[in-house]
Amino acid sequence: MATVTATPADDRVGTRSTLSTVLARPEVGALIGAIAVATLFLAVAPAFRSVGNIGTILYGSSTIGIMAVAVAMLMIGGEFDLSAGVAVTTSGLAAAHTAWWFGLNVWAGVFIALLISLAIGAFNGFLLHKTGLPSFLVTLGTFFVLQGVNLAMTRLITGGVSSNSLRDLDGFDSAKAVFAADFSLGPVNVKIPVVYWVVFTVIAAVLLLRSRYGNWIFAVGGDSAAARAVGVPVVATKIALFMGVGLAAWLLGMHLLFQFNNLQSGQGIGNEFIYIIAAVIGGCLLTGGYGSVVGASVGALIFGMTQLGITYAGWNPDWFRTFLGVMLIASVLVNMFVKRKAEG
Repeated sequence: MATVTATPADDRVGTRSTLSTVLARPEVGALIGAIAVATLFLAVAPAFRSVGNIGTILYGSSTIGIMAVAVAMLMIGGEFDLSAGVAVTTSGLAAAHTAWWFGLNVWAGVFIALLISLAIGAFNGFLLHKTGLPSFLVTLGTFFVLQGVNLAMTRLITGGVSSNSLRDLDGFDSAKAVFAADFSLGPVNVKIPVVYWVVFTVIAAVLLLRSRYGNWIFAVGGDSAAARAVGVPVVATKIALFMGVGLAAWLLGMHLLFQFNNLQSGQGIGNEFIYIIAAVIGGCLLTGGYGSVVGASVGALIFGMTQLGITYAGWNPDWFRTFLGVMLIASVLVNMFVKRKAEG
């Protein structure tokens, strides 16, 4: 009688449970955090339960989320941009000053601001490549340059620290309709940055997860030398990521300019840390090569809920910065745990 010998199982083709697959996603920690924050404020702040406040929460989240998505992609690519906060102000001031000083149509100022924002991003990426310095140092230098330019040029052109009103210039109403419009969905008032935020997140997620360029981003963030060895255009990829941050800074800068009709030259300082924290909460590792733009948007949503929730709960808003620190530390620990699970 023939003897049947059992073939040992091949552990290379082992299956994973649905729960394990879900828990391995980088944005899971952010989703859990968002549910916890929402539950907390729904319990302690009755005003937070109003449906009408959804629009306010989404608006506050969108002004962080637009930048957080671009910053998250850059971090996945292994780099930082500490000039992201002041770059928003630089873009808005560039549009305001050029249109007002030269008496141009507002749209000419908007286009010039776009070119300047993209040029700043390209400069950061190019300088990073040429010098070999860490992006932390390169963009820290850019931060101080832009901060000084914002203040000096605003004082030179307007004699003060804020831009002049653009209401009387041609094209203001149409630009405001594009960058600062709002509409109602039942009792919820939705401002246009919320739409841009959602669209930007979807495009970035598809680009990151469903395109060859997305593979390049993960590759250069994980190991740029290995990526270069297999033909990935490392320099072009990183420059494009910095320009993506510039594009997001332009979009947000235009909204702020046309929403409030002027910008203070000192705006934006410190916001770069909020964008980075939102990305980290969303699953991005500080070492690069791992993360999620959807998670970064959820991280921005957590900020939007917290800012409004603290006010409605009657708590001291001074604790908000403490919350940022706690969320950053907790997110790093959760992200490390999730990454180990994913690698396992």
